Amino acid sequence: MSVSSGPRPPEEQTRAERRAEQGVASNARLTASNAAVLLVLLAAEGVTILRVRQLVTPHVFIGMLLIPPVLLKIGSTGYRFVRYYLRSPAYRRKGPPQALLRLLGPVVVLLTAVVLASGVALVLAGPAWSRQLLFVHKASFVLWFFAMTVHVLGHLAEVARLAPRDWLRRTRREVGGAGSRQWLIAGSLVAGALLGLAMLDRVGPWLASAHVGH
Repeated sequence: MSVSSGPRPPEEQTRAERRAEQGVASNARLTASNAAVLLVLLAAEGVTILRVRQLVTPHVFIGMLLIPPVLLKIGSTGYRFVRYYLRSPAYRRKGPPQALLRLLGPVVVLLTAVVLASGVALVLAGPAWSRQLLFVHKASFVLWFFAMTVHVLGHLAEVARLAPRDWLRRTRREVGGAGSRQWLIAGSLVAGALLGLAMLDRVGPWLASAHVGH
């Protein structure tokens, strides 16, 4: 009995199969485009860490801005994970990430959650709780940085290949729903910006404190 090792030619596919293949491609494009946005935001956040005493306001704003796109990324990759392990034929044909990246994925998600949650807690609690929360924030960041470096390097080629496709005229129509995917990413950024603006009034105590640091 022969086993299919990849997507069947379009002329041999049923309508349902074509729709399923389009769903896989759509998920991959959304994940890659959002990952490219996150790389830019994380680079900007990294710049603020270098002089966080002077740049605590943009550090907090960008940190809050990151939260909705991170949730969107977790959602799109989590959806692929669930569909693969529920044995969706289209997702099984696409296959899983490399073994190391598959094992590292939950670690990256957990550490990302701890870094962001401890950062939010620091902003809300203020400098009075800085010693305890800063330790958690700094320690989780160090671990996250190393895990994330491997994660990014492992997916960089795929992101570079897929991320531009919804934004270029010659490739955006290959997979339906490009506009919806763009709006999802834009909406997550708007939500993040609103969250960042809402948190800015909490930065005052940190600006007045001598204990700001990473």
